[in-house]
Amino acid sequence: MANTIRSILLKNFVANPLNPNEMSKSNFIKLARNIGKTGQYEPLIVRSYFAKKGFFQIINGYHRVKILMKLGYKTADCAVWKVDDDNMLLLTATLNRLVGKDNVDKKINLLKCLIEKMKPEELSKYLVQTKKQIQRFADMGKMQPTDAAKYLMNTLVFFVTDVQRDKIEKAFSSLGEQVKDEKTKAAKRAAGLTIMAEFYLGK
Repeated sequence: MANTIRSILLKNFVANPLNPNEMSKSNFIKLARNIGKTGQYEPLIVRSYFAKKGFFQIINGYHRVKILMKLGYKTADCAVWKVDDDNMLLLTATLNRLVGKDNVDKKINLLKCLIEKMKPEELSKYLVQTKKQIQRFADMGKMQPTDAAKYLMNTLVFFVTDVQRDKIEKAFSSLGEQVKDEKTKAAKRAAGLTIMAEFYLGK
């Protein structure tokens, strides 16, 4: 049988206990706002839950399920995949991690179009960028995409041992004054990592 799209009762979902993906509180709220405002969301990916007839295990979409419940939905649109246990493990490890990178020119043009429709303060409720970052786009004027690229947010993912983590955290904590103007923990870490990189590079 081919994979199918169907509407499934939210109460009939079973979480995947091995799913390592976690969403920050801020991004969770923004995703909830997006779904609440548009009524649209990417269909969940699920498989039949063999241990309980009529139930489905979530492969991708755990946070969407929580949000839909919070918004009062009774069902969710789902892609039902035929997946065995081995492939379930593989998909769990990859679906939330294999991502692309934004094309800078297109990203800037997209944000400019959004700014024409919505004020930066309102837009920041739905996007990863903060009000301040979005406002920079609004003030760009004729700035070239290559110059404006520094305002785009990029994700860096790396893994460290406990010893390495402790050393990094200690280094971050010693940069208090130099990153005090940053509003969020993520911004402070980004600024701190940049300072340490510049020190190493001699800039």
